[in-house]
Order: sequence, then C-alpha cells, then structure tokens
Amino acid sequence: MITKLFSASVVAVALLSGCGSMSRAPDAPTRTADGVLIGPNGMTLYTFNKDTANSGKSVCNGVCATNWPPLIAPDSPKQPMGPYTIVMRDDGKKQWAYKGWPLYYWSKDTKAGDKTGDGVGGAWAVAKP
Repeated sequence: MITKLFSASVVAVALLSGCGSMSRAPDAPTRTADGVLIGPNGMTLYTFNKDTANSGKSVCNGVCATNWPPLIAPDSPKQPMGPYTIVMRDDGKKQWAYKGWPLYYWSKDTKAGDKTGDGVGGAWAVAKP
C-alpha cells in the first residue's frame, strides 16, 4: 500500500513539474503578469505606436530610448518560436519585438507592477499577450 502511494506521488510530481514548464516558452524573452508582458527584470513592457509593426526596426532612439529603454536581445539570440522576433536599432543593437512591435521599458516605472507609461503622449501602451 505504501509502495503504491509512493509510486503515485512520484508520478504526480513528475507530471506537475512538466506542466509548470509549459507556462512559458523556454526561449521567450518575456513573461505575462496581470495581463501584460513583463521583461526578465519583472518590469512592465510597452509598445510605441510610432513604430511600424513588422518593419524590423525601432524608431525610438537617442533621448527617446533613454526614457523608453528597449528590451535588448543578446548579440547572438536564439530566435524563439512564436510571436517573438528581433529588430535592429540605429545603434546596431538588437531588440526584442512581440507580434512585430518592438518592446520597451518606461524609465519612470520604479517597481514591478508599475504601469505608469500606459498612455503617455497618446503613443505608448502596455504590451499585452
């Protein structure tokens, strides 16, 4: 009886641990929290309506990128499957995009969960999955 219970417990743990890893694609550069995309640092991500989806580049550079830091991709990113792509920046760096839209942080968000950049200038919106 104890052996069967132990075996069932081991199987259940194995199944549950496998399910947990399916909540996020292993190569995805973002996660979802409270209905929005967040970066690896836990901070809210945004899109800029002056970018053009699927253009392969970002138009937020210079001072704009100081206020709206891009979600930088590594120099040699492992291209994830699904809705994530890479765009090139004017400075030569690579940036993550979701469904063709480059992703940015807002410099005035101070802690995880802040969404103070939503609607700024009528041009910025929280990125949603």
